Amino acid sequence: MATIRPAVATTGLRKSFGDHVVLDGLDLTIPAGTVLALLGANGAGKTTTVKILSTLLAPDGGSARVGGHDLATEPDRVRAAIGVTGQFSAVDSLLTGEENLLLMADLHHLPRRAGRERAARLLDRFDLVEAARRPASTYSGGMLRRLDLAMTLVGDPRVIFLDEPTTGLDPRGRRSMWRIIRELVTDGVTLLLTTQYLEEADQLADRIAVLEHGRLIAEGTPDELKRRIPGGHVRLRFADLGALDAAERVLDRAARDDDALTLRVSADGSLRSLRSLLDRLDEQAVEVDEVSVHTPDLDDVFLALTGEGGNRKVTTR
Repeated sequence: MATIRPAVATTGLRKSFGDHVVLDGLDLTIPAGTVLALLGANGAGKTTTVKILSTLLAPDGGSARVGGHDLATEPDRVRAAIGVTGQFSAVDSLLTGEENLLLMADLHHLPRRAGRERAARLLDRFDLVEAARRPASTYSGGMLRRLDLAMTLVGDPRVIFLDEPTTGLDPRGRRSMWRIIRELVTDGVTLLLTTQYLEEADQLADRIAVLEHGRLIAEGTPDELKRRIPGGHVRLRFADLGALDAAERVLDRAARDDDALTLRVSADGSLRSLRSLLDRLDEQAVEVDEVSVHTPDLDDVFLALTGEGGNRKVTTR
């Protein structure tokens, strides 16, 4: 069976500005048709990574392939394969929404008719038809971000870099962007997403990579990373004190709450650990009235990994 090439792959990527090391040997792999969320505090190296992979900045060392093309020797082919939406809108506020899209079509050397057809489809897809002939200066923040992403899609890229695409949007605007991003992935587009909204990464990412001081310190699916952090537990509720007593005798180190008729048992949240726990109770004929699983969220993961003493590498594959 043929090996499927990743959409993005970096090996030992390095970048410094003077004595300040921004990227210190970054290794990343993004399979085609997936979303990788790159997390990190300000200055961790997220935007520098996007700038290097989109050919806007030359690395000091290492190598990368984007869309199957070598970053160093085939930059033109890389640029032809990608789209970039940065932290700040690239929209020309003096032009209408439609004119911004037609300008991008001209820059991509699309024939006039094809450019107008693509602009019309994108205006419809991004719910901008009614505002198409209004100056972009009259658009709301959410409309500007949608138009900005629509402009990125004029060239039909298969790899898109989204650098904090929902910064400054209200919750409704943010969720609208999430819907659009999910649709892009369904269409087979690959996305590298940088964000400081951890809920956004949890909602959208197939895998998450955490950067600290230019180093990759953790990588895995959202659920895998959550299970790595202490604090996960299973809460068992029982019908009466008799069942609670029986369960406490079976389970080790369970925290008991007589008023709530519950036991809290440390667990990593995996199906295997939950099944093992319930099997032990079933073997002793102890009936559980209610089960709930609690795992740390990405806020807990981020603080644990990037906090003081958190400079360790955790990879789940």
